Amino acid sequence: MKRHATAHWSGNLKEGTGSLTTQSGTLSDTAYSFEARFEDESGESGTNPEELLAAAHAGCFTMQLSHLLAENGTPATDLDTKCIVTVEPKEGGGFQITRSALTLNAVVDDIEPETFDALANKAKTGCPMSVALGAIEITLGTQLQ
Repeated sequence: MKRHATAHWSGNLKEGTGSLTTQSGTLSDTAYSFEARFEDESGESGTNPEELLAAAHAGCFTMQLSHLLAENGTPATDLDTKCIVTVEPKEGGGFQITRSALTLNAVVDDIEPETFDALANKAKTGCPMSVALGAIEITLGTQLQ
């Protein structure tokens, strides 16, 4: 299975603008820019690669955990995951992604907290996005209800 997306960019790094389009059409000529990526903490000026990475990591982890919980005989009622990807200036110039922090709120009936934590950690380390992000720190905080 292969998935694809395309990026278009016009102009230089700081004043230029770009657009992203995904195979599914979820993103279709969606704007991105230097401002959206490195200056606008509100996220209102367009998307950026780190935001998309955060969405991908949150989605992948949550699906993996859902599978592990079902295999355990304790399917989740609700799993809500937030992912914060940190991008920082790197020594010598440029930027680097340094961390992906997953925070999970879960509603799972009839599961021991220790079992839940073990499965959540297994999903954190085993989901394909976590494996792909092996060069950075990945953290997980959980709240089981």
